[in-house]
Amino acid sequence: MSRYDLTDFEWRAIEPLLPNKPRGVPRVEDRRVLNGIFWVLRSGAPWRDLPERYGPRTTCCNRFVR
Repeated sequence: MSRYDLTDFEWRAIEPLLPNKPRGVPRVEDRRVLNGIFWVLRSGAPWRDLPERYGPRTTCCNRFVR
């Protein structure tokens, strides 16, 4: 678990609020993407510097924008 990752307690509070209907392409793991978004917001780094452990940077950026 990284410094900016969601704890299990925080994840249990957020998970029910996320969409769960599959549409087309299977979703990348939501927790991993949210952790990536939080990493960028808290570190102040640009999206291109997002570590690979958070998944594709375009996915994280697109979900943040949506």
